[in-house]
Amino acid sequence: MEEYVGKLWHRLITRAADTHHAEAMVALDDMKHTVGVLFRALGGDGGLRVEVAEAAEHGARRSWLQRIAGSNRSAELAWRDEETLRLPPQIALFEERSLNRDLYLWLAALAAADHGDDLPAAWLARNQTMTQRTLKRFPGMQSRYQRLVRAQLALRPAINDLPEDEAAQETIIQQSLREPGSVEQLPLAKRPPQPVFLWLHPSPPGRGPAMQFGNSDPDMDGIDGQSRDTELERKQAERVDSPEEKDGLVTIRMENIFTWGEYAKVDRTTDEDDSDDVEQVADDMEVVSTTRDNKTTASRLRFDLDLPSAEYDDLPIGEGILLPEWHYRKGIMQPDHCLIQPMVARDAEDQELPTHLRRMAKRIRSQFEVMVQSRTWYRSQPDGSEIDLDAFLDFHTERHHGRVNADQGLYRDFRSGNRDMACLLLADLSLSTDAAVNNDARVIDVIRDSLYLFSEALSASGDRFALYGFSSRNRNHVRVHTLKSFDDPYNAKARGRIQAIKPGYYTRMGAAIRYASQQLAPQGASKQLLLILTDGKPNDLDQYEGRYGVEDTRMAIHEARQMGLFPFCVTIDKKAGDYLPHLFGPGAYVVIRKPGDLPRQLPLLYANLTL
Repeated sequence: MEEYVGKLWHRLITRAADTHHAEAMVALDDMKHTVGVLFRALGGDGGLRVEVAEAAEHGARRSWLQRIAGSNRSAELAWRDEETLRLPPQIALFEERSLNRDLYLWLAALAAADHGDDLPAAWLARNQTMTQRTLKRFPGMQSRYQRLVRAQLALRPAINDLPEDEAAQETIIQQSLREPGSVEQLPLAKRPPQPVFLWLHPSPPGRGPAMQFGNSDPDMDGIDGQSRDTELERKQAERVDSPEEKDGLVTIRMENIFTWGEYAKVDRTTDEDDSDDVEQVADDMEVVSTTRDNKTTASRLRFDLDLPSAEYDDLPIGEGILLPEWHYRKGIMQPDHCLIQPMVARDAEDQELPTHLRRMAKRIRSQFEVMVQSRTWYRSQPDGSEIDLDAFLDFHTERHHGRVNADQGLYRDFRSGNRDMACLLLADLSLSTDAAVNNDARVIDVIRDSLYLFSEALSASGDRFALYGFSSRNRNHVRVHTLKSFDDPYNAKARGRIQAIKPGYYTRMGAAIRYASQQLAPQGASKQLLLILTDGKPNDLDQYEGRYGVEDTRMAIHEARQMGLFPFCVTIDKKAGDYLPHLFGPGAYVVIRKPGDLPRQLPLLYANLTL
């Protein structure tokens, strides 16, 4: 009975203390695409992903009801770093759903202005400056901002109900919201102020040194001004060297067990599970010792994959090819940074087209055979049916500079003839392709069928094409499998190599694109298509994970375009819309929502791209 009454009391008091409006809640999942488009359209970094912001304790004053219920200790505030834009997972702050939606849009606009070294370091001044910039650059945001300010001020604590020091802080914050830029400094108070949901986080993780609330006290508690004396005892802290031991603490004699207050220089190996009671352990410690091991969390989640022995591995071709890689943080191209290892399948046997693809292949071949006799535009002709605008502009420019070519053709004509096309298809063969698509097939099986039908289509049209697959294990081992080069015929041997593809390792996409560009560029066709088939983002064992890999891939695509190539990405990654616009730009990629449709859609997509 006591337990039952306790549960009822808990539900009652929690509901009474809750200030959120669940009926007006807006989720980030529903706003993610809109927020991402707005953020980039307003000048935000196109390489940032939109992700969920975790709740953090704010340390502000709570009502007696919230203290009884144990609620309102933390809040999800927006912030950004070099790789992500973090927003609350849901917003139910206001009674009106439209206001909660507007808050997402305002935070995206504000985050787009969070760049440049000229922004103040202090939290109050920084957010005011970003607000001023946003409203000045985009006056259309003014009405939305004013609505949000009125709604936010209605939720702020009453100044007359606060102690003198907190009232002074609250007065300054409310004035800053109404008139951004009107104040420069936040006075000190025993407690930090209530979270300001229209501003970015005062202490975003990963932003380096603390951003102060004000400029007057550099010793203020933490970067978000949290005063811990009411809830957590202040601890002594020390920075220690990282232990050199790699195997952790193995055995000790029971009489030599240390107390929590004694420091043992032991490296806890990363394959151990995190303790569930680390907060309790920290409370028991008198001195907290910390160190850095220069490893990111992401690197601990990846694992090294052993290469098969040379006896069972595919056959390498040559000693490898060194290629550069772009380091976006340093803004430099690192020469000879990656080693490409061309390979061919060791045990590939001659293969006929699989039975389940023959009917579809026959239909696709008949469609592509028509393309051989299709009519195409012949440009820069001495005469023709209409003016060639590109040739005319070139002629006019040359004449303006005093260089006139009397033999330059200024017309174009629509005639029958052979297609002048070259296409290289680069397929991602990383470990993720071992995932299941349905009960009968994996991603690698769908890619294999796609390569078969793609080859059948292009062999029917007569277009020159090559097929390569790639995966990587680090920058010193980027495996590129030759399935069919431009000089190879499409025959049983090529089909055997396609049949032999299997999931590999990781996805160092930038290096693979540079290698593929080198193979495609010498073909000299009037249109050269670099078709990239993938199921996920660039990644590898080393720092290639995250923004580094994305920016290197983007640079490789830019280099390919400078060589006169047309890079185009086909992906089955449903989250590709978060990063492909930054990599390839609009109109240069397509997402196949149903992976099983890829074999049928890939040849049709090629036809649309080359008409």
